[in-house]
Amino acid sequence: MVAATPSVADLQSLDEAQLRELNAQLQAQLRHAQALNDKLTHELALLRRLKFAAHSERLSAEQRHLFEEAIEADLGAVEAEIDQLEAADPQPQPTKRTARRQALPAELPRREIRHEPPSSICACGCTMKRIGEDIAEKLDYAPGAFSVERHIRGKWACAQCETITQAPVDPHIIDKGIPTAGLLAQVLVAKYTDHLPLHRQEQIFGRAGLTIARSTLAQWVGACGVQLQPLVDALRQEMLACSVLHADETPVQMLKPASARDGKTHRAYLWAYAPGVFDDLKAVVYDFCESRAGSNAQHFLQGWQGALVCDDFAGYKGLFTQGIAEIGCWAHARRKFFELHAANKSMVAEQALALIGQLYDIEREAKALDTGERQALRQARTKPVLGALHQWMVLTRQKVPDNSATAKALDYSLKRWAALVRFAEDGQVPIDNNWIENQIRPIALGRSNWLFAGSLRGGQRAAAVMSLIQSARLNGHDPYAYIKDVLTRLPMQRASQIGELLPHRWQQT
Repeated sequence: MVAATPSVADLQSLDEAQLRELNAQLQAQLRHAQALNDKLTHELALLRRLKFAAHSERLSAEQRHLFEEAIEADLGAVEAEIDQLEAADPQPQPTKRTARRQALPAELPRREIRHEPPSSICACGCTMKRIGEDIAEKLDYAPGAFSVERHIRGKWACAQCETITQAPVDPHIIDKGIPTAGLLAQVLVAKYTDHLPLHRQEQIFGRAGLTIARSTLAQWVGACGVQLQPLVDALRQEMLACSVLHADETPVQMLKPASARDGKTHRAYLWAYAPGVFDDLKAVVYDFCESRAGSNAQHFLQGWQGALVCDDFAGYKGLFTQGIAEIGCWAHARRKFFELHAANKSMVAEQALALIGQLYDIEREAKALDTGERQALRQARTKPVLGALHQWMVLTRQKVPDNSATAKALDYSLKRWAALVRFAEDGQVPIDNNWIENQIRPIALGRSNWLFAGSLRGGQRAAAVMSLIQSARLNGHDPYAYIKDVLTRLPMQRASQIGELLPHRWQQT
């Protein structure tokens, strides 16, 4: 609390020692007021730079569409899982009535794919006679146009041994459904790359001449998510063999089914992990979790030992007591000074940005070098800059008031100094965490279109599909071509050869 200002009479009654003491108190109050003013000015400038979205948690009409999509997708995923369990342990199932499917429009173009036995000679030696055929139509989609694949399986009979022979048809992701791998790939890529919710895709397909119910599209998404999960699991295992990993997380609103009536959402988190930027493996794996608890990262990285590049989030701290090395992010440290400079043109911030800029100048040269050359360059040029930067920060911190914006910017780097300088000792370790932040940026873009995840299962399914799509893009593949080919080959791929379909090994057939 600021003391009352003494009157002239009070000042005249004080001796020299008391005046000096009063002057020291007033100087202290002035420094405190100045520091508080700087802090509030800095916070106000930050708030003015931020753009806030609407905070309403009520369901709009579009949000209800998305929630319905999530429920239908979950049901489709459950059915796919049940089918897998029944295939592994077949049991007699009661006959159930299913809705009759409408015929595909006759005006759509059709191409016939014939399946005939390789020979018309029966195993008994007689010549078989064609007695008919079975026809199954599947709806295909090439970007911008529908077409129909007519799978015609000729029936061949042997009069001698009274047998009928038909050529087998390759299994499909949705074996008893109408969509081909091309149509399923279009739905997935449009939803998770182009950020088009299913109710918008329903409208787009309608304009192309065929209306597909949103609930049907959601069931297809759910079934594909189940089928693609083994690929994501295999990608995670290969990624955990790397010695350097990036990690980051971003919030995503999740709507629990129990809250559908009142429309309230719960903040969930999408965690992202990727090999180091200098690693040969180009991949990213997203992990959807209900919270930001550090146990989620510990579960994902269970058994892994290496160097983890991350920000100062407390959730990662538990990992560093288990033998994992913490690598600080210079981009986060620099951001503190950038915000300080943007707020009040601080000279301290300007000097810090100049020194940190020298580190990045060296890194631009080191980017094209191999690991050994990069480490040698850092030893020769980066370490002296780090030493000078640390000395300047320590001396400057002694001159600025506590709790000021400048002190907070300096303290962020000084408290994490051991983690921030660790990159200079290993040529395989990057200077910052920007690599994974770039991989999580598409999530932030899509978040404005998805609005939320409909359930935990829906979020996990979306994370699996997005992991494969984003990894395909990192390896230079067209996401549509990759997903279409994988969905075509996956039902026939042996479990032991699943790695051939991973984005960094995939070759288009």
